[in-house]
Formats: sequence, structure tokens, C-alpha cells
Amino acid sequence: MNPARLRSMQRYGPDTALIIVDVQNDFADPAGSLSVTGGAAIVPTIDREIEVAVNAGAAVVATQDWHPESTPHFAKDGGIWPVHCVADTWGAALHPDLRLPDGAAIVRKGANGEDGYSGFTMRDPVTGETIPTELETILRAAGTRRVVVVGLATDYCVQATALDARRVGFDTAVLTDAVAAVDLQPGDGDRAIEAMADAGVTMWRTVMR
Repeated sequence: MNPARLRSMQRYGPDTALIIVDVQNDFADPAGSLSVTGGAAIVPTIDREIEVAVNAGAAVVATQDWHPESTPHFAKDGGIWPVHCVADTWGAALHPDLRLPDGAAIVRKGANGEDGYSGFTMRDPVTGETIPTELETILRAAGTRRVVVVGLATDYCVQATALDARRVGFDTAVLTDAVAAVDLQPGDGDRAIEAMADAGVTMWRTVMR
């Protein structure tokens, strides 16, 4: 076996989960309402990672923004973001080239208008109350101790998911060549990588030399 592929397999096992964050049309497709530069380009990389994870017996979980038509999260309703990932629309659908395995869990966030940056928690934009998603429960039930995070976007949902994973006690890694940043302000993606590393998140590439 190719030594680089062997090393990549070693990050997975039955106690590991690959978390694929928000690889949805509105983020990953150039025609999406909140398209992330480079978002489509990472999908084949994530697909290869899914194959490695599944072959090693790891769990695979995907997250999805799943917003109502109006929410304080959107600029038209007082927030900062354009309308995106409205439930049951093309924009909210997972990218068609993303090859999730049969039976992969999908965690939808923001369905009741919450801010849903992290796969683990949502926040009521009016009261500030934090609400857990089912992600931690799914991972604990699968016997997960370590998570590997990929997807979109580095400086928002990937960062929030990785930091929450660390907060609730999972060993956490982010694959830096399987994420892409919004960079609302230049350098936001790099600063997010630094913040995650400072919090104890391991930074890997999909091919470790």
C-alpha cells in the first residue's frame, strides 16, 4: 500500500468520526447565494476522505444549515447574511458530488431560526440561549472518542464545530486541505486555523507526508 495512504488511514478507526460540515449548494456551488471560494474544489478531497474513513470503520456524519424563509440570521431580517440554505430548496441540498455512505447521519441546524454555526449547538438570535443539536448524542452512541472535521466554512461553521468538539471532550482534528474560508475580512480563515490550533485542535492534511 502507498505509505501516504496508509498514514491517512491511521487517523481513523471504529472510535473515530468524520464530520462533514455544510457541504451544501449555497456554500459549495459557484451559483450559491453564499458561495465560498474553493468550496466546490474540496468536494473530491472530502469524497476520498469518506472512502478512507468508511474502510477503517469510522462513522461519517454530515451537517446541514436548514433555515426557515425568515430568520434574524438573514440580513433582510436584521442579521448579517444573505438568504441561504432555506429548508427544502436547491441551496440547502448537499452538493450533488458529495458521496455520503448509506446510513450516514445528517444533523440539520437552524430549522427554527437559530444561528447554527456549530454542528453541536445552536443559538437563539433573540434570547442568546444555546441549544444542543443531536450531534453529540449520535457520536457518543457510536463510541466516538476522536473526530476529524472537514467542510465549509473554515472561519465559521468548521471553526465553531471543531471548538465545540474540543469543549465536549473529543480529540479533534481539522484537515486543512478539505476546508475553505469565507474570508469576510481578509485573513479570517488563517485566524480561524490559529484559533483552533490554540484550543488544542490538531491540524492535518489529507495526505500526511
